[in-house]
Formats: sequence, structure tokens, C-alpha cells
Amino acid sequence: MTPPSQTVKQKVTQILEILEWTGLLIITLATLVAVGLEIQTMYLAHNVLLQDILMLFIFLEILTMVGLYFSSGKLPLRYPIYIAIVAIARYITIGMKQMDGWTIISLSLAILILALTVLVLRYGQVKFPYTEE
Repeated sequence: MTPPSQTVKQKVTQILEILEWTGLLIITLATLVAVGLEIQTMYLAHNVLLQDILMLFIFLEILTMVGLYFSSGKLPLRYPIYIAIVAIARYITIGMKQMDGWTIISLSLAILILALTVLVLRYGQVKFPYTEE
């Protein structure tokens, strides 16, 4: 089997980049729609709850993550972890009254593990920086 020509590789790369940017635009638009719906829900309820604010933080982290990817072409692993931490905190906040003690402890441990993961990742970035050669 012969390797593809350089022009075929370039075309495939261009198509993948277009698909990637299209996906990022769809994620951005969907997040903005979700923010609008969340604000509308708070407005109609004439009430802002902690879970609403945490949901807005999740949306903000998603937009930050997409913005970083647009600007640098890289996605730091920390941002999805931040989103997971806030999502678990929101889940605990919403359902705490219906949860038993072990569930709350388990979810809290999950947050702790994710936070420690962020610390390890940051330590690795500082101590062993990645350089492209």
C-alpha cells in the first residue's frame, strides 16, 4: 500500500479542521442558548438559587474551554476537571436532602480526587514543562 500524497494529507487535514471548528461553534452556540434559557428560568421564577449560579459557572467554564481551544488549538485537561467538580457540587446541592450520608461522602471524595488531580497536573506542568520540538 502506497502512502497518500501530500495534497491528500492536506485536504484531509483541512476537512478535519473545518469539522473541528464547526463542532466548536456548535458547542459555543448551544452553550449560549443554555445560558439564555437558564437566565429566562431564573427571571420567570423571580428567584436565583445556588444551583442556578453553579449551572452558570459550568456554562462559563465551557465557554472558557472553547475560547482557549480557539485561541491556542490546545485543550488543557484541567478545564473538563473543573467542570466536573462544579457539576458534582451542583448535584450535591440540588439533591442533598434525598441523599444518604454515604452518597454525599462518595461525591465529596470524588471532588477531592478531582481537585488532587488538578494539583498533580499543575505540578507536572511546572516541574516538567512540555516543549514542542
